[in-house]
Amino acid sequence: MFPKGFEEGGVLRRVKMKRMIMMLLVSAAMSAPAIAASVTNKDADTQVLVIVEDGSRAEVALEPGATETICPSGCFVTLPSGDRIALNGGEDVEIKGGEASVK
Repeated sequence: MFPKGFEEGGVLRRVKMKRMIMMLLVSAAMSAPAIAASVTNKDADTQVLVIVEDGSRAEVALEPGATETICPSGCFVTLPSGDRIALNGGEDVEIKGGEASVK
């Protein structure tokens, strides 16, 4: 009764399944939180960072060996050395010798 490969309801079921999977993937991608940047202080001294995000300024003190998650929507960070770096989120930043390296 049905052509080969078009068993009763088989094709329709696969199309509906694909559509449902795509809708789930799209909704999961839209609701996923932004990926924030991670800053680790590998110095022996506490480092104070000045963070400007969405027009708001905040200071974050990082104790030796501490890691802080910052900037989920991107920001500018001023380091103790006066250097200023832009972060988009998702970066790993290490502070060593007062200098930052972005990975």
